[in-house]
Amino acid sequence: MSLIQIFILLFALFAISRTLRQFRQGALSIAWLIFWIVFWIVVGGVAISPQTTDVIAKLVGVGRGADFVIYISLIALFYLIFRLFGKIEDVEREITKLVRKLAVEEEDKGGQMRTKEDNL
Repeated sequence: MSLIQIFILLFALFAISRTLRQFRQGALSIAWLIFWIVFWIVVGGVAISPQTTDVIAKLVGVGRGADFVIYISLIALFYLIFRLFGKIEDVEREITKLVRKLAVEEEDKGGQMRTKEDNL
């Protein structure tokens, strides 16, 4: 086993431990826990036996296993970026709604919006 294979395998084990820790802290749902554990197991498996990507690449019509991994990685990264942008837009809309609601409530009280300096 080469040094890079050992490094990738150790990193995959580290990533699994971090994933489990985030799940225990409530930062990950069970679906994402399963997804990431399976992902890191596959990464570790490919690190141990890289010729498996060549077999899969031939099945889907790609020349080399490394090319297949790069194509799949790019697709996954673009999808995750797409999801992140969607989540960011949702959060921005929610913040806008909350700020508007707070402003209306403050106006209904007849007072002005307080700043940190006002509370000192």
